[in-house]
Amino acid sequence: MKKILTLCLLCFTTFVFAAAPKTPEKLTVILDWFPNPNHAPLIIAAQKGFFKEEGLEVKLIGPSDPTDPPKWIAAKKADIGITYEPELMEQIDRGLPLIRVGTLIDKPLNCMVVLKDSGIKNLADLKGKHIGSSSGGLSSVMIKAVLTNEGLSNKDVDLINVRYNLSQALLSHKVDAVTGMMRNFEVPQLELTNHKVIAFFPEEHGVPNYSELVFITHLDNVKDKRIPHFMAALKKAVAYLDEHPEETWLQFIKQYPEANNPVNREAWFTTMPYFAEDPSEFDFEDWQRFAKFLKQNHLIKKIQPISRYAVMV
Repeated sequence: MKKILTLCLLCFTTFVFAAAPKTPEKLTVILDWFPNPNHAPLIIAAQKGFFKEEGLEVKLIGPSDPTDPPKWIAAKKADIGITYEPELMEQIDRGLPLIRVGTLIDKPLNCMVVLKDSGIKNLADLKGKHIGSSSGGLSSVMIKAVLTNEGLSNKDVDLINVRYNLSQALLSHKVDAVTGMMRNFEVPQLELTNHKVIAFFPEEHGVPNYSELVFITHLDNVKDKRIPHFMAALKKAVAYLDEHPEETWLQFIKQYPEANNPVNREAWFTTMPYFAEDPSEFDFEDWQRFAKFLKQNHLIKKIQPISRYAVMV
């Protein structure tokens, strides 16, 4: 009888321990900017419990500066960071111990914009025109590539650094076109204020496709078992966003009421097609072409093996 009772007690104890929920593992993610529609999958994954389903407790951190994430990850101050594919390749070229483990937005959001009543119908019409940009580096290289694709060169246009006043420079007719505008924010903002525009996408005009936003981690953490669970939760969130765009928008502004304005609402729906359906996957050939593009334009010194830039977890 004692043996039976002991066996029953042992079975009961085993059942209790097996049934007891595991404590979620903590994971810190530093964003590229304050929470906005670009981060919709992360916000919805938290709100709908997808992170919790994957055994994670995720903390989202807004940076004080957009350049913080690579620095934080290199210093191991956060587990995952959000940055941009072009910048990541440049940072790896400089020796930073970073690697892409996931993708948030797998296409560029940058575009070149002209006013619809400017008379510019295609990029060849830019000959003899003024083009405004906010910086050099990659922006200048992209302008060159786009012009070359149209049989033009930098000598055929007047390039003007308008710093961060892209919309103002365009609307005041200081320039005929601007490059570096975000197609999911600034373009809808112009349209909402009754300024009709035409947007030209770099990936359709001579610039290889690249991912706007990627998830990075330290090289030492590339086999961290939490990361696949993080990506699995985001995949669920992207699918949920696709099926419930209006509901998720309302959930977003409930958590972030300061974001409840027409521009963010438009951006919420405009951004959805750009989220990577499976954040863990990436296009090997796209990354290879873009690394070659950066090397040809002297933005990186050496092309690394793709496995040094990105992995699937």
